Amino acid sequence: MSQDNRLSVGAALLSFDIPKYSDWLLSENRDLEIQDPCMPAILDSDWRPLAGLIKSQLDGYTGRMGVHGPFYGVKISAFDTKIQQTIRDRMMQALEFVEQVQATHMVIHSPFEYFGNQFLNLTKGKRLQLEIEATHSTLKGVVSAAADLGCTIVIENIFDKNPAMLLALVKSFESDFVKMSLDVGHALVMHKMGGGPSPDQWVAAAGEHLGHVHLQDTDGLEDRHWPPGKGDINFYALFEELKKLENTPRLILEMDKSDWITEGYDFLKAQGLAK
Repeated sequence: MSQDNRLSVGAALLSFDIPKYSDWLLSENRDLEIQDPCMPAILDSDWRPLAGLIKSQLDGYTGRMGVHGPFYGVKISAFDTKIQQTIRDRMMQALEFVEQVQATHMVIHSPFEYFGNQFLNLTKGKRLQLEIEATHSTLKGVVSAAADLGCTIVIENIFDKNPAMLLALVKSFESDFVKMSLDVGHALVMHKMGGGPSPDQWVAAAGEHLGHVHLQDTDGLEDRHWPPGKGDINFYALFEELKKLENTPRLILEMDKSDWITEGYDFLKAQGLAK
């Protein structure tokens, strides 16, 4: 009998889409990401009834569930201490949501935006180290608070031209509760802009520091969040690298339209990559 080495994939959803996919999620206790708390209006409202609703919608679910944390206007390597405090407060608000829904990961965005090509790692002076220090200052208390909740902070590549800087940041925390998040579409856009690593090469570079993956497809011209199979990402190469990892990262279909989740999943399943 042949071994089933397909990987289970889940999805990123807003709370109102959970009922549509609850049977699918529960069938394999698939990875799930609640995206509501990335929106400031949610965190500034009375969101506790929403958290209760989410828990009731997931009755019987025992899979790996997390949230997408704040990112609008949020640069976690802010140098201004007043801005750092504002970001820290917002992150702590999101962790209150994490606690209420008993999430075990929270996505935040990489801070690295810089002038330079894909082979340079913020080489002007000690800029990389200064960015890392500023990030630690901004997130002071956030990582430890997340760890106390059993929640891993996963830092997602956005404009990163290669994995080196983000890996340096992740490793600098020396914590099992800080991992890299790979958005494969973002990686492909940067790859096509200047020849940086392809998404599968990001997986190889990150290794066991990779804790989370946003699965989407794109032509590389824009951050499309199309269903897998609609763009140019080599999902065979990607999943071959993912299978080499000792611990499978959370695999999350993050679609521009929730209706595309089924289409993306069906493609990966038909290719013998996902179950």
